[in-house]
Amino acid sequence: MAAERTLTLPTHTDVWPSLPLAAWRDTYATLHMWMQVIGKIRLALSPMMCHWWQVTLYITPRGLTTSPIPYGTRIFQIDFDFLDHKLLIQTADGETRSLALVPRSVADFYRETMAALRSLGIEVRIWTTPVEVEDRTPFEQDDKHAAYDPEYAQRCWRVLAQATRVLTDFRSRFIGKVSPVHFFWGAFDLAVTRFSGRPAPKHPGAPYLAKFVAREAYSHEVSSCGFWPGGGAVNTPVFYAYAYPEPEGFKRYPIQPKEAFYSEEMREFLLPYDAVRTAESPDQVLLGFLQSTYEAAGNLGKWDRAAIERA
Repeated sequence: MAAERTLTLPTHTDVWPSLPLAAWRDTYATLHMWMQVIGKIRLALSPMMCHWWQVTLYITPRGLTTSPIPYGTRIFQIDFDFLDHKLLIQTADGETRSLALVPRSVADFYRETMAALRSLGIEVRIWTTPVEVEDRTPFEQDDKHAAYDPEYAQRCWRVLAQATRVLTDFRSRFIGKVSPVHFFWGAFDLAVTRFSGRPAPKHPGAPYLAKFVAREAYSHEVSSCGFWPGGGAVNTPVFYAYAYPEPEGFKRYPIQPKEAFYSEEMREFLLPYDAVRTAESPDQVLLGFLQSTYEAAGNLGKWDRAAIERA
């Protein structure tokens, strides 16, 4: 008689793993720069789309991808694989190259990635100065960032994957103009953005980012939300939500859940990731945050909600 098998279902905290910033800060900093290298390759070769949507990365069942990038009449794609811990470059010609994701400097990662592309007949030049970070050391000179902890790199991807799943659910409720759920390698954040349909005031700019970039990103009124592993004054991973322009009374609007708060420094609502991770129903807690902060933007900003929301 066959032994009886018991199916063990994952717990909430298995599905939403812990991601304490202090435990992987060095890996985070290195991975951030690696992703900027890959993101800038996509930026250099992809045709311009509204609000820089052509530069982002996307979640896959194994990591993050550029999605197909055009190169003349050819197509190639670059993927971070956080299960086998490798960078995979694939072309529509059937050729592949891979780099191991191991402790290595940003300079080494940059050189090997560009060499792999050249070996595939892909010549691309990128601006090698990082963006949206205080340390502006060019990639080819960056020997300081060289950490890679595979466990925490994979945990980060798993959090991004779960966040993408819930953000996609939230996105489906909107029939107006809305971005994909995508990953911005500049600030290392996952985002989905809804638009009112109206032009916005000229954006004043952001630190370590060219003004024309911010002004294209915020050319129209938005309500944006997503996930960020933290950094600087925010010493913990968070879900965030903000509006541009921020309507009067936004910071005082009643939102859910009780753990969420408005950050005067960041000028956005923040919800600690651990409040979601440890909740009895993480999806519902997160959806409550996303919906209530959107209502703060839509109601106070006088958006035509009836015209742009799914009944």
